[in-house]
Amino acid sequence: MLFERTIRNPVECRGVGLHSGAPVHLRILPAAADTGIVFRRADLDGFEVAAISRNVAKVSYATSLMKKGVLISTTEHLLSAFIGMGIDNAIVELDNLELPILDGSAQPFVEMISRVGLRQQRRKRTYLKILRPYELREGDKFIAVYPADRYSVSYAINFPHPLIGSETLRVELSNGAYIKEIAPARTFGFLEQQRAMLNMGLVRGASRENCIVLTNHGIDNPPLRFPDEFVRHKVLDLIGDLALLGKRILGYVKADRAGHAMHTAIVSRILRDDSYWEEVTLDEATAAEYPEEHLAIAD
Repeated sequence: MLFERTIRNPVECRGVGLHSGAPVHLRILPAAADTGIVFRRADLDGFEVAAISRNVAKVSYATSLMKKGVLISTTEHLLSAFIGMGIDNAIVELDNLELPILDGSAQPFVEMISRVGLRQQRRKRTYLKILRPYELREGDKFIAVYPADRYSVSYAINFPHPLIGSETLRVELSNGAYIKEIAPARTFGFLEQQRAMLNMGLVRGASRENCIVLTNHGIDNPPLRFPDEFVRHKVLDLIGDLALLGKRILGYVKADRAGHAMHTAIVSRILRDDSYWEEVTLDEATAAEYPEEHLAIAD
């Protein structure tokens, strides 16, 4: 927890984009300390787009980044996995505009990273410590950050569906819970909305292999991985979107029916006013209180 980390060796996968349906080859490469997470379009002469708030482009049904007209779409699952695995620096190379959806969760990315391991770097990790509350409300949607010594997230959802209804989950992200409790949770969609979304140019790559498909009365492709898999996936998305702060946070984030647009809005608004946060490093005594998220391979 004291020092930055990167992936030990390159790792890759192939898949299709959830919304574009386009085939894509993705590689995760080690990066030097203080690089952050940088996406690189291999099909566009290696053009790079950093995973930071000012590059956020579209956030309707996924979180996309754009720089000088170059798009990197549906970033949230991989960014979530990086936070959950404790990765600070990486180059993500892809040869199309959208990351692969794989099985609809962050678990395949976690497994890829686990296969090659991590390398601890010499630079101390800097955290964004929340100093005072910030709340954002839009109708019945709500998101807020509050001061806390550790990073934790809570989420509440409410869908008029017999298998969802109201679900709430709170998870502590410094105790290793991410890999078992959050990463396997898959994205979900409603079969009755499919045609409308296709007409909007969305979900062209969606299938029963990468999405929980909800009918009016149940699930078209059971079983669920968790009884409350829906809210767990919302937590997964939120963690990925908050990665656009550029640093892991020390604070408590509370969301209620928020969605990608509000996730990224609070990131932008917090970063615009540095009275809400300060950059800190952990000392050895504090870091010792944090269990390792997973086994990392040090230099």
